[in-house]
Amino acid sequence: MDNDRLKHSISVARKMIEIGKENNLPEEQLKELFLLGFVHDIGYEFVKDTKDHQKVGGEILKQSGYKYWKEVYYHGRITNEYKSLYLKILNQADMQIDKFGEDIGYEKRLEDILNRYGKNSNAYIKSKELIESLKVNLY
Repeated sequence: MDNDRLKHSISVARKMIEIGKENNLPEEQLKELFLLGFVHDIGYEFVKDTKDHQKVGGEILKQSGYKYWKEVYYHGRITNEYKSLYLKILNQADMQIDKFGEDIGYEKRLEDILNRYGKNSNAYIKSKELIESLKVNLY
């Protein structure tokens, strides 16, 4: 992973702790959230096509026996297949941290994705759907 991706991952991990504290989660769960945020984009290290990084990362972590591999596998999209508090927190954090590790909020993050991938891109469309669902707490 490049330095920007590492900054993003560390910032997502820290944002997850912040969200976890807002949800009154105990210290042990805050540690789990930090680790999950840190490893959530591990798939980027092993794929050329970045749209599959979640699945690749989830599978790597599953093979390693990581308890929260499904959160990595399903992050970044709306799914009816799997839901958990940790997945929701991961998506909330990931959709507020830009590729440089800056906490920019949902709207600016969506603008960042739009500028990088375009209005008709799958990345933008899926991110917009996910952010809307997170904002209205439907997720």
